[in-house]
Amino acid sequence: MMLVRKFEENVQYYFSLGMIHGTTHLGIGEEATDAGTCLALTAADDMFATHRGHGAAICKGIDIRRMMAEIFGKSTGVCKGRGGSMHIADKDAGVLGANGIVGPSMALACGAAFAHKRRGEEAVAAAFFGDGATNEGIFHESMNLASVWGLPVLFVCINNLYGMSTHISRVMKDTNLADRAIPYAMKAWTVDGNDAEAVCDTVTKARAYALSRKEPVLIVENTYRISGHSKSDGNLYRTKEEINYWKQLDPIRLHEKKMLERGLATQKEIEELERQAAGLVEDAVNFAIESPYPKVEDLYEDVYAE
Repeated sequence: MMLVRKFEENVQYYFSLGMIHGTTHLGIGEEATDAGTCLALTAADDMFATHRGHGAAICKGIDIRRMMAEIFGKSTGVCKGRGGSMHIADKDAGVLGANGIVGPSMALACGAAFAHKRRGEEAVAAAFFGDGATNEGIFHESMNLASVWGLPVLFVCINNLYGMSTHISRVMKDTNLADRAIPYAMKAWTVDGNDAEAVCDTVTKARAYALSRKEPVLIVENTYRISGHSKSDGNLYRTKEEINYWKQLDPIRLHEKKMLERGLATQKEIEELERQAAGLVEDAVNFAIESPYPKVEDLYEDVYAE
């Protein structure tokens, strides 16, 4: 979680300097959903992230040097600098793609899960998506397909309460998102998305259930993004009091408190972990800055349709 936080803080900083182009969507405040979910997955499992997918990609095992280089648009990036912040992918790490469109992770995960089922593999496909995506048609189509076909999909809803600038209560009569599994006869869990340990335990149970029953599940992880929707978000639709309330529930600080109370680490050891995370990210930034941009003559490489 510290590594993800430091990574995104640096992305935010270098974007402000004009060294990162396009746009970025940060998940500051949501780190427990990324870490807890991905810790419960195995190397054989596939994961599909959202446009806010830096943390999920890091926690699934992508090399952060190559990932930072990708965000900087450099040729040493995981996608040779062509994907940028919203389209991180690395098949070797089981990250089959982040996506700038709302909701496609769910349909893509159905395809990956179908492949696992056909091959007889003990693996699942996890699809991250936000609360806003549950109002999209692709959510219902994917849930229905996965249920009818008995696909081992983990539908992981990161409920941060806002679809861009719109609060969940303004677009849903029933804000208990777990209820949306009922029409598809699907098992659902709801968990505190700011508690990394609880998230990991829940996803571990859900994964085992999906594999043993050969059917999909819905996991709703309730959290909050401290950062705005994107780099251009001035947070004018939220009060400072609301944001400050959720800052008190920072998942990293909550986990630190648990570690200290259980004697799993000292304050000094925690501070050392934070220094190590900062050092790893600094190394990744230096690698990205020093890496070359793609060459113009390579424009048509890896293009399979015109």
